[in-house]
Amino acid sequence: MAAEKLRDLSRPIDVPLLDATVAAFYGTGSSDERHAADQILRELQNNPDMWLQVVHILQNSQNLNTKFFALQVLENVIKYKWNALPVEQRDGIKNYISDISDVIVQLSGNDVSFRQEKLYVNKLNIILVQVLKREWPARWTTFIPDLIAAATSSPTICENCMAILKLLSEEIFDFSRGEMTQQKIKDLKGSLNSEFRLIHELCLNVLSQSQQPELVCATLATLHAFLSWIPIGFIFESLLLETLLKFFPITAYRNLTLQCLTEVAALHFDDFYDTQYVQMYTIFMSQLQAVLPSGTISDRYGNGSNEEQAFIQNLALFLTSFFKNHIRILESTPENRAALILGLDYLIEISFVEDTEMFKVCLDYWNLFVLELFETYNQVEQLLGLQKCQAQRISGTDVGTLTAVRQRRQLYSGPLSKLRTLMICRMAKPEEVLIVEDENGNIVRETLKDNDIIVQYKIMRETLIYLSHLDHVDTEQQMLKKLSKQLNGEDWSWNNLNTLCWAIGSISGSMVEEQENRFLVLVIRDLLNLCEIVKGKDNKAVIASNIMYVVGQYPRFLRAHWKFLKTVVNKLFEFMHEMHPGVQDMACDTFLKIVQKCKRKFVTLQVGQMIQAESVNTKREEYLQRLMSLPNQKWAEIIVEAGRNSDILKNQDVIRSVLNILQTNTSVACSLGPYFFPQISVIFLDMLTVYRMYSELVSNTICEGGPFASKTSFVKLLRSVKRETLKLIETFLDKAEDLPHLGKQFVPPMMDPVLGDYARNVPDARESEVLSLFATIINKYKGEMLEEVPHIFEAVFQCTLEMITKNFEDYPEHRLKFFSLLCAIGTHCFQAFIHLSSQQLKLVMDSISWALRHTERNIAETGLSLLLEILKNFEGSGFQNQFYKTYFLNIEQEIFAVLTDTFHKPGFKLHVSVLQHLFYVVDGLTEPLWDATLFPSQYTNNAMFVRDYTIKLLSSSFPNMTPVEVAKFVDGLFSSKADLPNFKNHIRDFLVQSKEFSAQDNKDLYAEEAALQREKERQRMLSIPGLVAPNELQDEMVDS
Repeated sequence: MAAEKLRDLSRPIDVPLLDATVAAFYGTGSSDERHAADQILRELQNNPDMWLQVVHILQNSQNLNTKFFALQVLENVIKYKWNALPVEQRDGIKNYISDISDVIVQLSGNDVSFRQEKLYVNKLNIILVQVLKREWPARWTTFIPDLIAAATSSPTICENCMAILKLLSEEIFDFSRGEMTQQKIKDLKGSLNSEFRLIHELCLNVLSQSQQPELVCATLATLHAFLSWIPIGFIFESLLLETLLKFFPITAYRNLTLQCLTEVAALHFDDFYDTQYVQMYTIFMSQLQAVLPSGTISDRYGNGSNEEQAFIQNLALFLTSFFKNHIRILESTPENRAALILGLDYLIEISFVEDTEMFKVCLDYWNLFVLELFETYNQVEQLLGLQKCQAQRISGTDVGTLTAVRQRRQLYSGPLSKLRTLMICRMAKPEEVLIVEDENGNIVRETLKDNDIIVQYKIMRETLIYLSHLDHVDTEQQMLKKLSKQLNGEDWSWNNLNTLCWAIGSISGSMVEEQENRFLVLVIRDLLNLCEIVKGKDNKAVIASNIMYVVGQYPRFLRAHWKFLKTVVNKLFEFMHEMHPGVQDMACDTFLKIVQKCKRKFVTLQVGQMIQAESVNTKREEYLQRLMSLPNQKWAEIIVEAGRNSDILKNQDVIRSVLNILQTNTSVACSLGPYFFPQISVIFLDMLTVYRMYSELVSNTICEGGPFASKTSFVKLLRSVKRETLKLIETFLDKAEDLPHLGKQFVPPMMDPVLGDYARNVPDARESEVLSLFATIINKYKGEMLEEVPHIFEAVFQCTLEMITKNFEDYPEHRLKFFSLLCAIGTHCFQAFIHLSSQQLKLVMDSISWALRHTERNIAETGLSLLLEILKNFEGSGFQNQFYKTYFLNIEQEIFAVLTDTFHKPGFKLHVSVLQHLFYVVDGLTEPLWDATLFPSQYTNNAMFVRDYTIKLLSSSFPNMTPVEVAKFVDGLFSSKADLPNFKNHIRDFLVQSKEFSAQDNKDLYAEEAALQREKERQRMLSIPGLVAPNELQDEMVDS
């Protein structure tokens, strides 16, 4: 009865009853009571007329949670349904907002009520700002003047006005991306800029006259939100900056003032206000020395209050912001240079403080600082080096530039040396190091990677490499000096040794080879001596891990010094027998890394594993034969015994032997690539026979024992042999370069034992590796496999589709591999699709539609890639009219469905590409896409029909958008279809406008731009010696 009474919104809602329902939801009653209350509240929240009750609830409710519930209803209407509301209802809400404004004034007019109801007032402020984002300035032109006038009536109202202004600034400038269209953001920014004079005057009046600490703090916080975007004249051509500097020494306002100054420091406008910036910095530094004397930062941070710690954190932000944008103007005079070096010393001192987040802030700046110094110096040196090589006379201008650059490097030599000390002392742990100290001080094997530490190591490594390039001598001397202190015990500790060795390993490749050789010999010698001197199992484990890390980072040195390499390998074998947790694993990892980078050295001195590096065919085949002699002998024995009695292959020990032999072959095939051909020729046909037998055995066992039989150890073992067989064939064919005949030689014998077996088997016995094998074959041999595609299609398509389309969970491995196979066929054997019957092609397109909707990202993106490939290929096939007449509308509907749901955002780039292709191709189709019997003369061309269809499709899907907005979006798709960046931005705006993507993480909509930026950064890093670690280089680093 009570629920029905609440649901009846034709009259004012029973507020006491609503209070009781909300209290039951938040109360400690039974779960049934809470569930019933939750159900009622959800129904009310979804009722389109509920917002009409909001003011009535706010005026009569005694429960704060009820008021918040009512405001949430109103906020949702404003955020998600505003444009769809009739004009009179929007005007009604604005009248409600006027009433809400009266409530805000009433509550904030009294200091006591304002403090008590602060959360409630904040929520009311949010509602007000949500309406402003939609109505101001076009339909609420007097908002800013009205607000400023209200602020003069009392200090608490003024304080709340500041909070509203701050909220408005944040909504427009900080949180607008993904919330509003780009044009709306531009309009709001322009309006706020044009009316800022009134806000500026209000802020200056408060700061100069108010004695209320809360109001001053609120004003500083509001200024902090404004300073990043206001017209620059309001800062430098008024008393604002002078006023802020006066507040800095006052403890109560110091942090907020420093945050404001940081925003000013982050601004950069050529050299127009350089004088003001220099004056600001020098005044600030003189005040800072009185507030926080140099040399006291570590103690003040360790023993200080939260406010003092926050001050030092804010100081780091200010200094890094100022130096990023204005460091060059401080290099001009001796007085400025002294203040500059003082500021850098402060920042270095802050960097030594044990606070992870603050160190990250400092580290980001140090990385930029040394990169800029290195690039400037390196460019000039390269230019002069080129002129010398070409015997050109170096001009006076170039000499002057070089002198200026060298003087600048000399200016920073002191801070740079301190920076090297900092990087060495605080170097983060590299990913390769597996030995760590736990919370109890014990040395243990690392069980979980810390991604933050890995990222920090990469930045520190990059920074130290720049520092090394700027002064190799100082870098080497500091490292060797610290290492000598480890040897004599003066500075011995696990942490000190670790950070030192991680730093030594990180600069590999940055020195010229001769200097690096000399340096590394000294380092390894001292580390080996330290291992002999220091006692204790844990101590030796720490030293061992560091030795392994360092030698693993210098493959260039190891390749050039065989005797040293042999010593290192012997030491690694010794560590492999060490039982300390982590040491064995790290020794194996390091050995593998060295073998991969120094393989030719091993072959030259007849360590037989590195066969691939042998250039003489006869020797290589001899090495391969010797390597595989034992597995081949065992294989031959098994095949001979099986010829006499096939039941021997059912023996589990024999099955394990077969599996072990196949795994050995796979590993060798992976290393040798095409040179594995002699070996696979020996076992290939027998291997297929064993595969067929085991497959039949698996299928029969599952048929007799049901689905649970597939879980038995016997069946699992048989399937492991099948999978390893497929993996071996796939590995060899994938690695076999320059042997085009292999496709014709190896594929036909596999058709029945592998493909036919897949089709005949029960679903639980089908191996997904069959799909990936044939995808690899088609990707490898491309059009040569066209004749085989119908057989592949017939064997795997229908039966696999039946397995994977029942739901989104069963047979997960088959799903991705199935679509990868289709993608390979679509890319390299497209003619096979043209020859499919209409029913078969419909199955293909239906399966793609199913893939698009899949929640597994890899499957959805593979389906999209396949669809785009098919669309492109059909366009020039001569069959495009028939294809698009059948599938155009369905494809468009499917793409819009996944584009506008929030589960498929990572596929945004491909969604846009498919849509662009559809809208681009529509003009070139010569047959109508519509049914001429239903619309005989309504449309004159396909573009008109698609426009009308798309408008109807989107209007029905997004009732919160007006027909005019939808039509404008569709017209924009047609007008921007030839310009992909504009087309993409147009769709981004639509997703924001539709409210489907509001208040969410929308970085996936910009993933393509981020990927391009990453590749650009990769190329930059490759151009600087040592910046990409030698072990991360592949083809770039040739083994000599």
